[in-house]
Amino acid sequence: MQIRVNGKIRAREVRVIGVNGQQLGVFALHDAINQARANGVDLVEIAPNATPPVCRMVDYGKFRYEQAKKDKESKKHQHANRVKEVQLSPAIDPHDFEVKLGRAIDFLCDDIKVKITLKFRGREMAHQEFGQQVVAKFIGLVSPYGHPDAPPKLVGKGIIVMLSPLPRNKRAKNPRVPEGGQPRADDDADADADESEEEDNHPVPGVPAESAIAARPAQPTSQPLPPGAQSPAGGFVNNPFAQLGGKLDELSN
Repeated sequence: MQIRVNGKIRAREVRVIGVNGQQLGVFALHDAINQARANGVDLVEIAPNATPPVCRMVDYGKFRYEQAKKDKESKKHQHANRVKEVQLSPAIDPHDFEVKLGRAIDFLCDDIKVKITLKFRGREMAHQEFGQQVVAKFIGLVSPYGHPDAPPKLVGKGIIVMLSPLPRNKRAKNPRVPEGGQPRADDDADADADESEEEDNHPVPGVPAESAIAARPAQPTSQPLPPGAQSPAGGFVNNPFAQLGGKLDELSN
């Protein structure tokens, strides 16, 4: 939104707010500008859609600084309105439970709300207490990072609860993010890479790489030359005609 200052204000009359925030009343535009200049400040239009428009006597540079500061603070809290959903089930696997718990903690530590949804399927509706236990356990484990906006509710064939992140000064640190490092989302990939590298270095199961290498029989690079045979200029060490050449020399003698 473009902010009008002093002579750029288009209204004939404006409602003026003084330097100290007091209401000064309605003035003609030129009178309000002269009064602002007499106080060494600017006349800034802050409510152009009002009737008459509202203007404030303030230093324009200070006003822009305050507005930029407010915009920055509002942007910090904009992503708090984002919501990520985590789905559970009454018979969820413990590993899946831990994975989804870690994701929820990551979202809450990023100031993102988390919607927990647990769905019942078929005969699971007859034993809703199991689903309630799973949700209660999940809420208890994320309590250092977020709190439920309301108690879990049974909606249709599922349980829904919304979690909001705690303030940063009261929130525990994300255990998946080491100090000065990146999230540990790639730990499994690193472990797989280390395991594959270890398998390459250990070709024989249960035998170290050094022992396996030492146990390998030495492979001769070439067969010994027969007596009197020389390596040809072409570089063929195992020349099949070398022995034949030796026998021909014996027959000629």
